[in-house]
Amino acid sequence: MTPIPPPNGIQAIVSDFIGVLTTPLTGVFTQFQEEAGIPPEALRVALDRATKRTGTNPLFELECGRMTEDEFLHTLEYELEEELGRPVSMRAFTDHYWATLTHNEGLVAFLRDARAAGYRLALLTNNVQEWEPRWRPKWPIDELFETVVDSGFVGLRKPDPAIYALTLERLGLPAEACVFIDDLEHNIVAARECGLHAVHFRDTEQTIDEVRTVLETA
Repeated sequence: MTPIPPPNGIQAIVSDFIGVLTTPLTGVFTQFQEEAGIPPEALRVALDRATKRTGTNPLFELECGRMTEDEFLHTLEYELEEELGRPVSMRAFTDHYWATLTHNEGLVAFLRDARAAGYRLALLTNNVQEWEPRWRPKWPIDELFETVVDSGFVGLRKPDPAIYALTLERLGLPAEACVFIDDLEHNIVAARECGLHAVHFRDTEQTIDEVRTVLETA
């Protein structure tokens, strides 16, 4: 494999976590809903119902640390019961979620090589406070990343421009000196609007190729 070029225009790589450093989320929710007897689309409808009822999206509140995991699951259970006419337990969801996700070894290896080549690394994740003990010790987070910007602890979430600004502030770098990786297109669009180079993760090989191109040409 061609060596990663040393830093020139780009000084840092900023990576998402879930869906990028982990295996894709595809199938995680479907499998859980099948096991829990929850019809397709029911969770999305429950979130929509809760948003209309309270005026805030409970997922956004959870990921910004303004709602606890227990409150979030209780909210979903309430809305699902209202929707389906029977009690529904969400208590096994978190264990199922983290048992399903595994390491994306290919991208982790690429980032390790990039760090060895002289690039600085930051992690920018929409996440949940209570979940940190489940993932941070199990992935090489503190080995690779000099800073972790976790929505659950900073009270901001992607695609809010403020969380990109906070990440750049922690790195002490301008946006044009960073390339950002994320699996959600609206987060990529927001990053580009903030001036970052951005690569939309679709699969590992495509992402590594596109990041290499940015490192070589930016």
